[in-house]
Amino acid sequence: MFETFILATVQSIAEFLPISSSGHLILVPAFLHWPDQGLVADIALHIGTLFSVLLYFRNDLLMMIHGLVDFKKKNYSSYRISMILKIVFATLPIVIVGAIAHSYISENFRSPKLIATTLIIGGILLYFADKIGKNEKSFKTMTYRDAFLIGCAQILAMIPGVSRSGITMTMARFLGLSRTESARFSMLMSIPTILMAGGLGFLICFTSEEAFYPEKTLLFGLITAFIFGVIAIYFLMKWLKTSSFIIFTIYRLILGGIIFIVF
Repeated sequence: MFETFILATVQSIAEFLPISSSGHLILVPAFLHWPDQGLVADIALHIGTLFSVLLYFRNDLLMMIHGLVDFKKKNYSSYRISMILKIVFATLPIVIVGAIAHSYISENFRSPKLIATTLIIGGILLYFADKIGKNEKSFKTMTYRDAFLIGCAQILAMIPGVSRSGITMTMARFLGLSRTESARFSMLMSIPTILMAGGLGFLICFTSEEAFYPEKTLLFGLITAFIFGVIAIYFLMKWLKTSSFIIFTIYRLILGGIIFIVF
């Protein structure tokens, strides 16, 4: 239970803060000499974080559900339909590339030094994007091209240490979205991404001999990930209203340096 609690906490916090959840889930067992938690446990933790974002952004989700009604009425110019289409445009790149390269990347891109490198480079990019990025766009005013480019950036998050939230917020800031709107769009993008990752994980489990954890352990991990995921999202959205991304850049640089020293 203790290992599950630590991993669930790390997963949920690092999933939404721009510091790389995949990198941390590789590093924590490596630092503490724990066995790999396995794919089933990873799926349970991701489901917990999915519930977190669904809860926090429930109003946005309700708007997009109502957008389906607009679509049925052929009211194609509505903001609610544009919300749906922007998420779709942002998700397409990871769907295409992920289907092709997921297995290769998951098997060959797990080196601690690679994670250290991507943490440092990603942190520097986030700093400069936040430094030069304007605050002229919102989810409503961003273009479909913006959404697609942010989706293309998300492909890089398949490499551990890059951070899905980090690289998408970085691209969003480069494109002129405000800090809070960058985070908001990144979080909403995570919903279909986590769903697809979870679905792929289940498929792999059912076609392999992946060991299953006790149900109580998985449920405990899911609930823990959900609770700390909500806390992480709330913290990030409140932080970005008055502060920059610099604290996350500093964290990434320090952690990357420690990894290079230890490994």
